[in-house]
Parts: sequence; C-alpha cells; structure tokens
Amino acid sequence: MAPKLLLLGGTTEASLLARTLAARGVEAVFSYAGRVSSPKAQPLPTRVGGFGGVTGLVQYLQEHNITHVVDATHPFAAQMSWNAYEACQQVGTDLVALTRPAWQAQAGDHWRPVADIDGVVDALAGEAKRVLLALGKLNVPAFAAQPQHHYVLRLVDQPEVTPELPHHTVVVARGPFDVAGDRALMQKHGIEVVVCKNAGGIGAEAKLTAARDLGLPVIMIDRPALPPRGDVATAEAVLDWLAG
Repeated sequence: MAPKLLLLGGTTEASLLARTLAARGVEAVFSYAGRVSSPKAQPLPTRVGGFGGVTGLVQYLQEHNITHVVDATHPFAAQMSWNAYEACQQVGTDLVALTRPAWQAQAGDHWRPVADIDGVVDALAGEAKRVLLALGKLNVPAFAAQPQHHYVLRLVDQPEVTPELPHHTVVVARGPFDVAGDRALMQKHGIEVVVCKNAGGIGAEAKLTAARDLGLPVIMIDRPALPPRGDVATAEAVLDWLAG
C-alpha cells in the first residue's frame, strides 16, 4: 500500500520536504499549528490548527488512514512532538523527526546558556538595557518581570494585544534573515543583548553572526527534552525512510 503521510510543519525544513514530496507524488498533508496569521503556501493539501491533544491526533490518524508521520516542527514545539509520539505509539503509525542540528558557539561568541524562559528572565536582572527578543509572541509576557529594559520584539505578525512591557518596539518580519539585515537592525535599535532559542538551521542563524560581529552577548535557551523517536536530517533521508 502506498504511504499516506502527515507532515507536521512550520519550519524551513518542513517546506523543503513538502516540495520534495509533491515532486515525487507522495500523498501527504501539511499541518500548520496556526500560530501565524498567514502561513506560507505549500504544494500539498494543508490543514491549519491543533488536533486536540493526543486523543484528537489519534482520531485524525485513524480517520485519514495516515501510515507515516514526519515531525518537522520547531525544536521548541515540544508538546506537539510528545503528542505525535504518543499518538503514533497508540495507533502503530510510523514516526520520524526531521531535525536540524543545534547551533554551536564559535570563536568570538559570548553566549550565556539557560534552560528555559525563566532562566532568561533571571539572567536579565540588573540595569536597564536594550534587548532584542527573537522568541515569538507566546513568550513575551514573561518579560514583564524585568520591566526596566527596552525590548525590541521581532514577530511574524503584529500582536493583537499590546505587550504589557513599559518599554518596547515591535518589528514585524518573516525569515529567513540575512546577516547584513540583522546587523543593521541591531545597530538601528542600539541592541545590547540578544535573546533567542537554540533553534538551529539557517533561517534564523544570521542574528548570531551579527551579534558576533558586533560583540554582543547572547542569552541562548537550550532545547527542551524531546521524545525518543528516529531522526533524519534531509528530505532525501525521509524518502529513504518511507521506502523502507
């Protein structure tokens, strides 16, 4: 029986895989979490929104006769990854993760690793600075605990509700970004600290090079614990997995 694949996407790598699957004629559905107002168009049938936890995902897999699931979500979308793992375990659906290596500090970098958002908030205690938050809108409210800083929020969409931060600037932009643009952004806003998640990949790496060029410290959030599933690194490896 030909495979029918559910691709949990939202990353650059997921979009690349979608093009490969479409070109090879693989029957697949691309799933977005629905956290941005205008997700990128894909060459596959697309659904937007959550499944309703493990139970909802189990139902979806069964109703749509899904034979394979590829988790190509953001490395920090841990809840979705765990839901996919548990649902596939229950149904007996094959699962693989399309992952990208974590970033590694290089010569000239000034990184301070922290475990989570609470660690970032603690690390920002002290005198007021101009801070670039490249974290997405869901994590912004936590920084109200350190209101002395001026936060530059780089977001995919304009926030529907004004962030409860006394001093902030919103920059709406969608990656991938380049080094020249990120360096110019940091210089324009007088950035003194960069805060980001260790997402890996090339789509958002430019800010790290720009910070290195400007000698800026980076507070780097470590990746969360993810389920014990198989991992591949390329679209071609996903095709090999499907063929196996």
